[in-house]
Amino acid sequence: MIALPAAARLRGRNVLRVTDLGADELASLLSLASTLKERGREQMVLLRGKTLVMLFEKPSLRTRVSFEAGMTQLGGHAIAVNGSDVGIGTRETPEDAARVLSRYGDAIVYRTHAHEPLVRFAGAATVPTINALSEAAHPCQALADLLTIRERFGTLQGLRIAFVGDARNNVAVSVAEAAALAGMSITFAAPVTHRPSDAFLSRLVKLGEPHGVTARAFTSPIRAVRDVDVVYTDVWTSMGDEQFAERNFAALRPYQVDAALMGAAAGHALFMHCLPAHRGEEVTADVIDGARSVVFDQAENRLHAQKALLLALLTDLRGVTD
Repeated sequence: MIALPAAARLRGRNVLRVTDLGADELASLLSLASTLKERGREQMVLLRGKTLVMLFEKPSLRTRVSFEAGMTQLGGHAIAVNGSDVGIGTRETPEDAARVLSRYGDAIVYRTHAHEPLVRFAGAATVPTINALSEAAHPCQALADLLTIRERFGTLQGLRIAFVGDARNNVAVSVAEAAALAGMSITFAAPVTHRPSDAFLSRLVKLGEPHGVTARAFTSPIRAVRDVDVVYTDVWTSMGDEQFAERNFAALRPYQVDAALMGAAAGHALFMHCLPAHRGEEVTADVIDGARSVVFDQAENRLHAQKALLLALLTDLRGVTD
């Protein structure tokens, strides 16, 4: 009997946070994504007859297009639904919407604001639900990011990544959780107002315990990025939090990633950003558009990582890599 990859255990499950995956399942998904990337835009019939329902309550470029393109390349079909047309929390309860959409599709992608209604939605759905972004987590971005890092270094275990800026936002949380599971140590550079909690740092250490992962937070960006392999940042104000933009700008201005800060990282260090980016705010143009930047590789890898995730949730992966 041929042993199936660890990602095959994901069939029928929900993925709302990175920690819904085991370390071996995460590694297996990344390997599958690499295989699918090697096959390029080859049309496959692996999800023929399957429908993906995509529910968006927030604007989307990379998430919507990558999921729809990925589903098409796998032989399936995707339907995008505007969250304002559904009115979850006003016209519909999360549970009722989930039960209805489960009757129409084979999996659901949900991009939303608060995380708790997403949990309620997934709990009521009878098909796999994928978090395409919530206030608490962005697991699909983290999968693409780790795929990008692994492509450049050939491994993840033993590497060091620094997240600079708002270290409490959804991207910081999911990237850190994924990095810890994969054996990467994490440092954060943030003011006290945007610093991760001690409980979260301890949880990262626990996730990466088999690899001796460390997780620390610094107010000094130079200390946080010193000799790291990856420097990551994100916008200072997330969608929906525009009322805090002025406050965040004042607090995070010293945490801009510029050439001087990149100079404190290892000479081979990559610069990463999930996009969209605000040049001149969280990062300077010469860094994000420079030779060490892999931001568009990250964007492309959303497609490949999500194709792997869809296959794992909807098939037993038999014959996928043949």
